[in-house]
Amino acid sequence: MSAESTGLRAPIRHWRLSFRHWRWGRPFWAGLLTLLAGLPIAYFPYANLTLGQLTVRMATTAGSGSLIIGVLLFVLGLTMWFQNAVRIFAGVATILLALVSLVVSNFGGFLIGFLLALLGGALAVAWAPGVPATDTPEEKAELPDGTPHSDGGEALPTVPAQAYDPMEPYGLPEPVHAGGQPDEETTEENGRHRAG
Repeated sequence: MSAESTGLRAPIRHWRLSFRHWRWGRPFWAGLLTLLAGLPIAYFPYANLTLGQLTVRMATTAGSGSLIIGVLLFVLGLTMWFQNAVRIFAGVATILLALVSLVVSNFGGFLIGFLLALLGGALAVAWAPGVPATDTPEEKAELPDGTPHSDGGEALPTVPAQAYDPMEPYGLPEPVHAGGQPDEETTEENGRHRAG
């Protein structure tokens, strides 16, 4: 084994990073929850629960409707993953199918499938792709006075305390006394006018 060989760690790390990149580009958790929601909705109407000698069949008259809803939820979950341009349609359709499953399929797979589908549809509707940061080296940030900000760790220029006037940028008038004259105390504090 050479010194440059990393064994199995390098392929696993590469797969993990590529999966992370793939996951960030689509509503992954919305699709996963929608896929999981289809399982109990489609499974429970066809399942037999055996307790000792007693067999309980949970089939309803709408067993085919439950199967169709479960398959549609499974397809919508895959659509959220592989065609994320239609994620809003898929999310709304998932929410509607979750509501229909309450009536058709054993209270939406005993509320498990209903809640998963509702959450998955809401996440699909709310998800939006991230905007990549544009980090071009030729663009430099500028300070308010127009001087470019350098990244070399230099200190920012400071504004002298006398030059700063909090009333000036907003064009606010000076405080006026009830008699129509400027307030002497306030103008002395601001340093603008002195009373004669």
